[in-house]
Amino acid sequence: MSILLQHSKQLFALHTNHIQSKMSVAASISSIATVGFPNCRRHCFRASPSLSLRIMAQFSSSSSATSTPPSSSEAAAVEPKKPPKLPWLIVGLGNPGKKYSSTRHNVGFEMVDAIAEAEGIALSSVSFKALVGKGFIGDAPVIFAKPQTYMNKSGESVGAIVSYYKIPLQQVLVIFDDLDLPFAKLRLLPKGGHGGQNGMRSIIDHFKGSRDFPRLRIGIGRPPGKMDPANFVLRPFTKQEREELDFTLQHGIDAVRILLLEGFNKAATFVNTAKPLEQCG
Repeated sequence: MSILLQHSKQLFALHTNHIQSKMSVAASISSIATVGFPNCRRHCFRASPSLSLRIMAQFSSSSSATSTPPSSSEAAAVEPKKPPKLPWLIVGLGNPGKKYSSTRHNVGFEMVDAIAEAEGIALSSVSFKALVGKGFIGDAPVIFAKPQTYMNKSGESVGAIVSYYKIPLQQVLVIFDDLDLPFAKLRLLPKGGHGGQNGMRSIIDHFKGSRDFPRLRIGIGRPPGKMDPANFVLRPFTKQEREELDFTLQHGIDAVRILLLEGFNKAATFVNTAKPLEQCG
């Protein structure tokens, strides 16, 4: 009997100490909250019974709670956002109007049309003196442009687009016809001169003389006999030439996709080591 009584007294003492501890915490919190911070005008507050109880409950629960790492969604929310990618500018050179459509001098226009159609991008707006279309090739943002200034003033349009969108010159690809390349042959270069092509001359002038931008040259061959090159570039294609050119346009579509997604070196290897059409049959 005495042992049972002694055990009961011990349990009662433990229970009493527990209650007194909680009352002490509550009293301390209530005292702090009631006194507040007399020198602070913005954060002073007075305690209420419900406030004291809420603080006590939070104090009790926090002492037994275990810390958990932030979830993946919470971690992602605090990660800094990456700046958006600057777009590529793909420019095709040519002359506007039906008179020049489907002529040798306009193969730059044709290549841009083919690439844009393959990627589902419409050149449906007019800005910066050009027909313009915007979209993506894979995850790379791209702007297609066909200057409507006529060939000799192409730089007016291209220079304005580059300046407005702050596009680095290494992300400006200019596609144009080249008399010095065999017909339907492509050549991708990282930089160079204008080669006598007036559209390229105008662009370089508007880039303040810089030639450090990639270009895709499309061979249109040399004029026969003593024909004036100025007349030759405005001639339409024969049926056989059109078939060869269609193959070249498809090759150009693949080349531009590689350029934007895998880099210049891979694209140049793909373009510049390609077999002639007659060897691909």
